[in-house]
Amino acid sequence: MPTHPFASASPAVLWREALRGNTLRVARALREGGPGTRAHIVSHTGLSRPTVSAAVTELIDAGLAAEESKEDAPATGGRRAARVALTRAAGIAAGVDVGRRHVRVLLADLGSHVLTELEERLDRDADDHPVMVLDHTASMVDTALAELGASREDIVGLGLGVPGPLTRAGGLGSPTLLPAWAHLAPAAELSGRLGVPVVADNDANLGALGEQRWGAGRGASVFVYVKLATGVGAGLVFDGNLFRGITGTAGELGHVTLDSHGPVCRCGNRGCLELYVGGRALLDHVRHTHPGLTGLRELTTRAAEGDAGLRRVLNDAGGHLGIALGGLVNLVNPEVIAVGGELGGAADLFLETLRTGLSSTAMPAAAKAVQLTTAALGDRATALGGVALALTA
Repeated sequence: MPTHPFASASPAVLWREALRGNTLRVARALREGGPGTRAHIVSHTGLSRPTVSAAVTELIDAGLAAEESKEDAPATGGRRAARVALTRAAGIAAGVDVGRRHVRVLLADLGSHVLTELEERLDRDADDHPVMVLDHTASMVDTALAELGASREDIVGLGLGVPGPLTRAGGLGSPTLLPAWAHLAPAAELSGRLGVPVVADNDANLGALGEQRWGAGRGASVFVYVKLATGVGAGLVFDGNLFRGITGTAGELGHVTLDSHGPVCRCGNRGCLELYVGGRALLDHVRHTHPGLTGLRELTTRAAEGDAGLRRVLNDAGGHLGIALGGLVNLVNPEVIAVGGELGGAADLFLETLRTGLSSTAMPAAAKAVQLTTAALGDRATALGGVALALTA
């Protein structure tokens, strides 16, 4: 027999029907903000200390929350205060990163603890085969759930990252970038396959969310995450909130024009940054001298090992990226810029030329103030950002 009225409800039902009033407000605060002390919950919710304590007690009694040990709590200069975190029983949040040649699935509890993750390489280009990719993604989510002995009913939300801008209505903000996806609403498509709530966003935006919450952007009021992979994108976070723009195309750094008389880009414009810095362009360039190169990971690995030609290519790319970022620095005056993505793993090799390029186009005070760094979450940034999006949706 259930010992608590919440005990027999599935996580989806808990959040939709069972949790009510102040208990729901406290649970949402823990879901959106992660583990926190009672004082933190009071600040976040505006509820009184006794009300928060009563709600926390109810959640703990129901097995939906637990107190972390004081030894694990952060020191604040005085006594360590125990933090409260939602447990696995409160549900699972999923993050999915769809790249050109990979899909990563990550499952976490609502206390933001990663439970399992999978990554699989694709044998076909995701840009051209959306149905195959979405089918494969649904299968991977089921596989990850099976590893945990969980089911789709345990998922309270899934955040999906796709390599293109999305409108507020869920469609492609620039269909020319992913023409095969132009007629699809990715979130609705994946939700239909899995029967769980799905929210979708651009992969760079989710990378920015992940880094802002758990990585290089923590504490920054104005944060820019640059994703360097097959394409080039940026996520902009202002005071903890993503800035997407009216059509979802804010942060499309790869389509900033460097040369108005340059080659035509897939977006339809000329001389875009992506044609000088994007993974496709770099691989096309270096295969004249390195015809056996298999991909970006080998390029960055061999450059790190000292290949002079590949180092030069990355240095040149850093300079071009810096010129484009200088304009962005003038516009939004960020505190931190973190470089991630497949090429971002080698950012230490070109941060100096990036800074030189940025300094040549940014106002001196803004260029001096911004901190340039490598992303902290590596290949996991977008999937973790998907978890963050699912937790706050």
